[in-house]
Order: sequence, then C-alpha cells, then structure tokens
Amino acid sequence: MGDPGVTTGQPSSGQPGELGGLLRRGRVLEGITLGWNVAGIVVLGVAAVAAGSVALAGFGLDSLVEIGASTVVLWELAGSGAGRQRRALRLIGGAFLALAGYLAVQSVIVLVTGYRPGHSLLGIAWTAVTAAVMFTLAAGKARTGRALGNPVLMTEGRVTLVDGILAVAVLAGLVLNAAAGWWWADPLAAIVIVFYALREAREIFLGGP
Repeated sequence: MGDPGVTTGQPSSGQPGELGGLLRRGRVLEGITLGWNVAGIVVLGVAAVAAGSVALAGFGLDSLVEIGASTVVLWELAGSGAGRQRRALRLIGGAFLALAGYLAVQSVIVLVTGYRPGHSLLGIAWTAVTAAVMFTLAAGKARTGRALGNPVLMTEGRVTLVDGILAVAVLAGLVLNAAAGWWWADPLAAIVIVFYALREAREIFLGGP
C-alpha cells in the first residue's frame, strides 16, 4: 500500500472539470456503498433472527464498519491536505481492527460451542448479491482513487473488498451448512478475513515512517 500518511499514485492532470468528475464519481461510489449497507443491516437482521445465524448477525455488524468507513471517505473527499488524509486513513485502520476483533471472537465462540444455525434462503440470496456489488464497488474505488492520487479512497476500497470477501465466506458457510451440514465452514472462512484485515490495519498504522 505504501506510506499511508503521504498521497500515493499520480493525481489527475486533466482539466478542473475532469477532477471534479472524478470526485463526484468517488462520492457516488461511497453513497452507493453507504445505502447498500444500511439496507443490509435491515435484511441481515431479519435473516439472522429467523435462522438464528451468528454468521449473518456478524455480517450485519460488518456492514456498520463499512458504513463508518464510507462516511470517513465522504468527509475526506470534502476537504484536502495530508493531515486530513492521515486522520481519515487511521479511522479506516480502526475500522479494520474492529472488524478483525469481532470476527475473531465470533469465530472462536461458534467453533467452541458448536453452534448450528438454521437454513436461510434470504441470507444466501443477499450475501450472493452483496458479494457481486462489493467487488464491483471496490474495483471502481481503486480506479478512481488511483486517478485522483487519493490513498484514502484506495484504502477504503480495500475495506469494501474485505466486505465482498466476507460475503463470499458467509455465503459459502450458509450453502455448506444447508447442503452438507458443515456448520464449521463459516467460522473457519471468517478467520481468513481476520488475518487479511489485520494485515491492512498494520500497513495503515505501521507502513510509513
């Protein structure tokens, strides 16, 4: 990722209108992410209660992390300066740590207790669509962030990527539980996300001098 405290990449060298268009695109991407995750909290809450699924409840809480990260980026895109970027990056790093901490605790509890959730067609459908949406948004944020030379947008794109990977992990757990009774697949997949999120947080907090 490089030095998290210094703008990386080459900012757009086009006309002011082009720069304004890139900023608008960044805000639109974050707005879509924000709206999707707000809706996700409701849908996942209903599905988690109906199925008694810890994984779906955890994914709903993950949506709160993504909402926070999107809010941080919208705040940063409204201003400029290295100091503002450093603060925004550290807030995103905190979001990664919160996500990793929650998933680690959740995974251990599920594995130790052997908790077996019920089946959830709503959860399977939502996580499948969410994975596709998050991967698309993450790619858009990466491209726009590079064009702007904005490390905050590029870093938050990684949060969105983690959200998409987590959606795939939860989806796999739900499908394997429903099809084969493999209740332990979801917490094991979530542990992979813990290590990924911790690596990203480490690069944000310790990657620079």
